[in-house]
Amino acid sequence: MQIYNGKSVFSGIAIGKISVYQKKEQQVKRVKVDDPDQEMARYEKAKAEGIRQLQGLYDKALKEVGEANAAIFEVHQMMMEDDGYNESVENIIRSQGVNAEYAVATTGDNYAQMFSAMDDDYMRERAADVRDISERLLTILNGEEAGTLDGDEPKIIIALDLAPSETVQMDKDKVLSFVTVKGSLNSHTAILARTMAIPALVNTSMSLDDDLDGKLGIVDGGKGILYVDPDQATLEEMRKRQEEDLARKQLLQTLKGKENITLDGQKVMLYANIGNIKDLATVIQNDAGGIGLFRSEFIYLEKEDFPTEEEQFQIYRQVAQTMAGKRVIIRTLDIGADKQCD
Repeated sequence: MQIYNGKSVFSGIAIGKISVYQKKEQQVKRVKVDDPDQEMARYEKAKAEGIRQLQGLYDKALKEVGEANAAIFEVHQMMMEDDGYNESVENIIRSQGVNAEYAVATTGDNYAQMFSAMDDDYMRERAADVRDISERLLTILNGEEAGTLDGDEPKIIIALDLAPSETVQMDKDKVLSFVTVKGSLNSHTAILARTMAIPALVNTSMSLDDDLDGKLGIVDGGKGILYVDPDQATLEEMRKRQEEDLARKQLLQTLKGKENITLDGQKVMLYANIGNIKDLATVIQNDAGGIGLFRSEFIYLEKEDFPTEEEQFQIYRQVAQTMAGKRVIIRTLDIGADKQCD
């Protein structure tokens, strides 16, 4: 039995066969071209197709994970139409007389490095978005199909990292869980996983190995552990926990959609308490009337340094948007006594 530790994105137990998702390496060569105008035309055509694909992903995400989480694909469309990005591609094509693929790959790398070097966590996450749109453009320019994660039976998906587009393209009925070697709790993929209520781990201490393919795996989303080839005792314990979770969920489902009224006729406002955005999926699933207490100190407790104003704003905005007009009460910083910060 092998045991790997990661950061929990969403709790729950997943048991099933492992499928290692390897991204197709984009082979980009620097090729001299005689007609830069023709290369620009190729690029513009690829960009239009990329925007069309992103609109399709937005429409799919809107139905499955809601407006707040689908917004990432609107952001990707805007990034693909960004003047700076497009001017950089055009400048490389025209000044160096090279192919569109090389210009896109170079521009994508430059922008990703720029975002990665920023101090703000939220802005650093944009590096992955730039890489995602650049990969999409390269796939279209190379005349290839985007990879999918669908399979014949539900599996635990293990990958180096997953772009938001890859996560949304998953057939939820075929995915038990996903585990990534890279990634962060603030990534859009992590946010989507929470909304989709899929047990998931990021930043997992393991090397990606095709030998894992087809092996039995267990993801303990609560404790942030991946078991590969579990022994019988671990398998039985996890199956028992999985059954207990299922029984609890089925009991709670019988109360969904009903008014919260006591036997003697008193109406109760039944709200949920949350510590961070990964609790939102459970709030929605269990039909809470609102959020009675957002413990904002957890934004501090989960970090080694002060969260920026922008980071806090993004978190509070996502909570408010997801709750769609229902009341959200945010408690200001409650630190000290039993809760000590660096």
